[in-house]
Amino acid sequence: MNFPSELKYTKDHEWVRVEGNEAFIGITDFAQRELGDIVYIDINTVGEEVGQDEVFGSVEAVKTVSDLFMPVTATVLEINAELNDSPELVNNDPYGDGWMVKVTLSDAAQVAGLLDAEAYQALVGA
Repeated sequence: MNFPSELKYTKDHEWVRVEGNEAFIGITDFAQRELGDIVYIDINTVGEEVGQDEVFGSVEAVKTVSDLFMPVTATVLEINAELNDSPELVNNDPYGDGWMVKVTLSDAAQVAGLLDAEAYQALVGA
């Protein structure tokens, strides 16, 4: 499994890549493996501020549907439009082309409270 050191992680298996006052958010390699083949992503929070740990969408796999939780309070700027036609990008490249949303951070200090790669790796027992 892959645990990029430049990312921050949540106990709910989302990752965050901060770029200034904006960030990209997706699900981890561990999460996509647990879910199996992803067939649909439902995110309808564009333009909304979503609080830390609140649901910002859901991901549907062949086996199950799982909520997506916002790692930090943020306003959703855009959804990765490529996922509409190719939700399998999350399975193939969860940290790259498989990102889910781009957000503007409301409180950048919240990022410091997230897990680093080593702590997340320990959490999932990898």
